Amino acid sequence: MAITVVIADDQEMVRTGFRMILESQPDIEVVADVVDGEAALAAVEEHRPDVLLLDIRMPKLDGLEVTRRISELTAAHPERGQRPRIVIVTTFDLDEYVHTALRNGASGFLLKDASPAMLVEAVHAAAVGDSLI
Repeated sequence: MAITVVIADDQEMVRTGFRMILESQPDIEVVADVVDGEAALAAVEEHRPDVLLLDIRMPKLDGLEVTRRISELTAAHPERGQRPRIVIVTTFDLDEYVHTALRNGASGFLLKDASPAMLVEAVHAAAVGDSLI
């Protein structure tokens, strides 16, 4: 069974690149890609993905806030099932972001200049409950 992924990033080229990399894998299916945090929450609700790739800086809601809200919603409503594993993907290598993302419930943290293989590895790790930072 394929690992389902939602990509949330406000840059179309990033979303397209991530989609191409991930969909080249036989065991990964990108079910949606969205432009902001509000759309990310809606896509998670609609598709119930295994993994959510989130940019930190997006319009409407940033990735850290989306992560916090998903964690809170899951804690408040366990009957809704397991929440997606969240991997924060960003250009900003700041310790504060890493700590906040993990505290808010993220499973991993990846810089956008990482290799395509590292992106695939982060999705695989998150899907099985491991962390990649």
